[in-house]
Amino acid sequence: MKFNRYISLGIMFLGLVALVLGVVFVTEGIMKNNLIVTRMDVEKVALALNPDNPGTVTQINDIADAQAAADIIASHRRGIAPTYQDLLAGGRFDPTNPTHLTYAQAMNLENYLYLAVTAFGLIQVTEAAGLFMIITGLALGGGGLVLFRMSRAPA
Repeated sequence: MKFNRYISLGIMFLGLVALVLGVVFVTEGIMKNNLIVTRMDVEKVALALNPDNPGTVTQINDIADAQAAADIIASHRRGIAPTYQDLLAGGRFDPTNPTHLTYAQAMNLENYLYLAVTAFGLIQVTEAAGLFMIITGLALGGGGLVLFRMSRAPA
């Protein structure tokens, strides 16, 4: 019976560890999401996302809008030149050439937005993993508590 008590205490300890790690994962996810949203709000990245209403500009600060904006910018950039090599046409990048400069700035903003999409996605995965750890920790803790109580009961 004493051995069962140690096992139940070990299971409860694992449940506590899983619970704490889950809270850390969810907290980190929330903090990083808030950081990215705040930085995007500070930069005031905005774009007309609805082609039917080009006068309405949307502030970009979530995964769906960042994806849509990056795709729009990519299509505009490809309208300047299909590829970077096509833009250069065998020459070198010329920062005094407005077309080269516009293309480069479009690449920068496009990459910034696709990176935000990736970050938001990773945040969602981190928060989901944390939630799973919390649920697992509660289940392990509850199961360990039941085993502990059963080990104390007379046979």
